[in-house]
Formats: sequence, structure tokens, C-alpha cells
Amino acid sequence: MNQTHSVLQRIVKIVGAASLISTLLGTSVMAEEQYPSKPINLVVGFGIGGSADRMTRAMTSSLSEALNAQIQVINKPGASSQIGANYVLSKPNDGYTIFSSGFAPYLANTILTGGAKYKISDFDYLNIQWFDYDLIAANKDTGYKSLGAILKDIKENPKKVKAAVVQGSSGHLLLKLIFEKYGVPVENVNLVTYSSGGDARSAVAGGQVDFIAISAEGCESISEFLTPVAIFNDERIPSWDVPTVNEALKKELGFEIPMFSGAMRGFAVRAGLKEAHPDRYKILVDGIKAALENKETQKLLNDSQIGGVWTGPEKANALLNQSFEVYKQYGYLLKK
Repeated sequence: MNQTHSVLQRIVKIVGAASLISTLLGTSVMAEEQYPSKPINLVVGFGIGGSADRMTRAMTSSLSEALNAQIQVINKPGASSQIGANYVLSKPNDGYTIFSSGFAPYLANTILTGGAKYKISDFDYLNIQWFDYDLIAANKDTGYKSLGAILKDIKENPKKVKAAVVQGSSGHLLLKLIFEKYGVPVENVNLVTYSSGGDARSAVAGGQVDFIAISAEGCESISEFLTPVAIFNDERIPSWDVPTVNEALKKELGFEIPMFSGAMRGFAVRAGLKEAHPDRYKILVDGIKAALENKETQKLLNDSQIGGVWTGPEKANALLNQSFEVYKQYGYLLKK
């Protein structure tokens, strides 16, 4: 009887220990699978105040609510977003580091002309929410009233005119393409490059440069200091009562330039997250979509004139790949 009782005690201990181990393992697995369990970092490849930064900060509150996580914004400006891209790629691919930035044309240009070691396919683009077109505008005190007047002054008076662009941006490429088609050496203009749209806009508003070629969205806040002369789009834009770039060029100077896509901004992660952590990937995608569906968020974006479109990963990746092919054709201009 005593022997039987002793055996039963040992069995109870073994079962109890196994139960405890199972409980601990289960708790460990649950803790590992819980996501997010710490702050998520949104990495902006440009400085504070630029378009990408404004988009990111406008989304933080609704994203925090949708993901049930603390959101932190980290600005990593420099080299046309290459510093930010490398920073994202250096972090663990665990869903806690999100690239929230301007992707086109910046990533393409860093690859084609900036010596970047990464590829467009090294990122998985979760959503492109903000599509933009470029505005060419002069400081109102310069007296320029048309695109033709600016270009003629550049051609006839080398080094007199100063222009501002964001390094590697579609506005940067736009001016280089116009100069080439017009036969103006790029050395004729003092082309000042900035790492953020906010700095470039401040330069033209403050009169440090004579004109600017930059994303139109965000220029409304400095419109009182500007004389807009052209918009780089297929057709005129009601909010900017100016001709399209090709309309102005053809009428005033007798030539046109090829059209290409402007800025595309949104959210991306390192490629491979979907395969490594499918649940986390889905949570992020669903969270971004839910944040954009939030009525208060849409009002904030609209009031701030920030794009709020949902494309989803499949379309977003296709758009970035298409844009890259276009910039492969004209990217050589940014090397000059």
C-alpha cells in the first residue's frame, strides 16, 4: 500500500511538473506571438517639415489606435533618403521598423546615381497614399511671370539665377530635363539642393533662391510669397491657376519634354517580413488601411492637403517598379 502511494506521489509530481512546463512554454509562445508588444518606429528619410515628415506625423495617432501600439517617428535625412533606407535595412525584420517616406523618385535615384547598394525589391511597399505633381514657382519679388522668362534669363545671364530643389526629387529631374531640352548648360544656374521640402520651400519663400521646382502639395502655406508659373501634370490643376509645364514650354519656347511620375509617398517594410512573420505583416497592412478609413484622419489629411489613398501592397509594389523603369531612362541627368 505504501509502495503504491509512493508511486502515485511520483506520478503526481511528474504530471505537475509537465503541466508547469507546458504552461510556461505556452505563456512564452503567447508572449512571442503577441504583436505589437513594444513601440513601432516610423523612419522618415527626410528632415522635419517636409512632405514625407508631415504625412507620417499626420498618421501617427490613427496608426497608434489601429495597431494598439506606441508610435515613434525617427527622421533620418540625407542622400535623398538613402540614409533612411539603409537604417531601415539595418534593423531586424520583425515589423517594428517601418519606412514611412517618399519612395519615388528618391529610391530609384539613390540606386541609379547615388551608389546605393540596395534594390527597389529590397522593400515591400505596404501602401502608397500620397501621389503628387511638381510646381515651378518663383519668389514674387523676382518679377518673373512665366516659365519662359525664367529660362531665358538663365540662358542669357549665366550664374545669375538661383533655384531650389530637393536632392534626387522629381523636381530635380524635371529642371535637369528642361535645361537639356532647352540647350542650357546646368552650370548656368545656381542649383541649390536640400534634403527636405520644408527647407527648400523656406529658401524660396525667404528669397534665398529665385525659384523652386518641388511637390505642389505643401506649397499652399507659402503661396503668398510665390508667383506660380507652371505645373508638371497632364492637365491644369484648379488649385494652381497656371499652365502645365509642356503647355508653357511649347507656347513660349517651342518644345516639350517627356512626362514622368512625380512623388509617391507611403509605408514600406523590409522585403521578407510577409514570409517571416505573416501575422505581423497582415496586422500592419490592416492597421494602415484602418487608419486611412478613420474619418478624423481623413479630415486631418484633407485639411493639411496630404494624400490619403489606399492602394494596398500589390498595387503599391507594381507602381514603384514601373516608376523605377522610367527613372532608369532619365536618371543619367542627375549625374551631371
